[in-house]
Amino acid sequence: MIRFEYVKWVNFLSTGNNAITIDLMKSKTTLVVGQNGAGKSTILDAISFALFGKAHRSISKNQLVNSINNKGCEVEVVFSANNKKFKIIRSIKPNKFEIWSDGQMLNQESHARDYQQILEQNILKLNHKSFHQVVVLGSSSFIPFMQLTGPNRRDVIEDLLDIGMFSKMNMLLKEKVSLLKDKVLENNNNITLVSHDIANSKKYIKSITEINLANRDAKLKSIEEKRNEIDTITKENASLTASIDERLEPTQEALQIINKRKASFDSYKLQFEQEIRKVVKEAKFYEDNENCPTCEQTITPQLKDKHIGKAKERAKELQEGIDSAKANIDQIETEALALTQTQADIQEQQRRVHSNIQLVSSYTRIIEQIQDELNSLTEGTEDLAAANKELLEHQDRQLTLQDIKFKLNEQSSYYGVVSELLKDSGIKTKIIRQYLPVINKLVNQYLQTLDFYVHFDLDEEFKETIRSRHRDEFTYSSFSEGEKQRIDLALLFTWRMIAKMKNSVNTNLLILDETFDSSLDHDGIDNLMKILHTLEEDTNIFVISHKGDLLEGKFGEKIEFYKEKNFSKIKA
Repeated sequence: MIRFEYVKWVNFLSTGNNAITIDLMKSKTTLVVGQNGAGKSTILDAISFALFGKAHRSISKNQLVNSINNKGCEVEVVFSANNKKFKIIRSIKPNKFEIWSDGQMLNQESHARDYQQILEQNILKLNHKSFHQVVVLGSSSFIPFMQLTGPNRRDVIEDLLDIGMFSKMNMLLKEKVSLLKDKVLENNNNITLVSHDIANSKKYIKSITEINLANRDAKLKSIEEKRNEIDTITKENASLTASIDERLEPTQEALQIINKRKASFDSYKLQFEQEIRKVVKEAKFYEDNENCPTCEQTITPQLKDKHIGKAKERAKELQEGIDSAKANIDQIETEALALTQTQADIQEQQRRVHSNIQLVSSYTRIIEQIQDELNSLTEGTEDLAAANKELLEHQDRQLTLQDIKFKLNEQSSYYGVVSELLKDSGIKTKIIRQYLPVINKLVNQYLQTLDFYVHFDLDEEFKETIRSRHRDEFTYSSFSEGEKQRIDLALLFTWRMIAKMKNSVNTNLLILDETFDSSLDHDGIDNLMKILHTLEEDTNIFVISHKGDLLEGKFGEKIEFYKEKNFSKIKA
């Protein structure tokens, strides 16, 4: 858990040389009030700037320096995390960025961006976007979760569920795949070169063998037989390797395509089945009701028959779609079975190649033994021995290269499997599926507490479906600003609860920036206060508002900002 202790700033925005320090742990609930422009929201910009190098609001870095003093802008934030105490110091004019851990400053030799990555990835374990989804709800430049794009929504969820590491692993895997391809190309070139060397060595051995004595013929014949057998095995290995090279990658690609096609037809089938249920429900409505529950008019038999007939026709069409999808799925599974058999054949060929390599090694040792015997015979054996030794070295290198190729192919297959697991549709989707019911349940609980009785659902692509009591479907944009804010609040508290469950970006700090001043009605304010008072004791809530009179007495502490000679200050 990240426990923020205090934030301190000087010459930051409207604050001058007199530093302002805010104790972030003094009270569970703190009301921050002041006139417009007094500097209430500066606390948000200061924390955001210290942690991420940019303000909460859309303010450029140069504009953060107090325009009167125009120098010495500095922000300091202290927090504890992972059983360590951290202090972040960031300043402008002069520029400074320091990370202190238990009184020791971390090494600053790396580039500033790398230093920021250390803070976000290793210490905070959240980025600017995720921080503002879990800690802040405001009416300034804050972008609610429901207004984020699909990829940005996924980024927030991955940070909350602490599964972003799979994306990093996927990036590392791609680098390894690229290096592996280079190694495969280099290995193939080396195999070609050593094949030429073997051919030349054999040609030379043949020429000097012809001038050897007759009593060497038997032994040479034996050596030649073994070499022929090695040649036969080598050719077989070359043929098998070519076959493997030709079929391995297309087979893997074909399996991936078939799996995607099957997933597509499975999706169509599921959609048809869902629509059939809707059609059956509609038909049952007309079968079971004599009067319309909305307008109370009588439903005539002719109207019933018309709608029931249409429903039956539509159900028949959908069933045909389902049958067609099933047929396609069966066909795809048949194709997949054939490809799986092809894969098994490739693996058998790979095992055969490996077995041949071992057999050639055995023949090579036999040749070496015979060659030792020949070396003690008649003159002329020295040149032959050297040539044979060179040939054996080439053949040994060829075996080594073929063994390397076999292992590289195995590594390629392994990387292919890992790549499928690390895709967005792999492990991450399975984890998200486990948490989606919990997320939806929490959101709906908070919506009910806020007296907003709709049924909210996020799907695996983080698209929302919102249904009213009458089961009418809406989207986030369909609602009023007050209703949108209730949804934003429910999601904010949900993200905090999920973060606490995962212990990923769990923090004591919660800041509501003018949330009570915008679109919430009186009931919404009361219900929001109920939720705030039910949060854990170790939560420190700051509510920024310029309507302090309406909230007076409802908070444990009060901080009042005011302007004096164009500088922001807080009342003692």
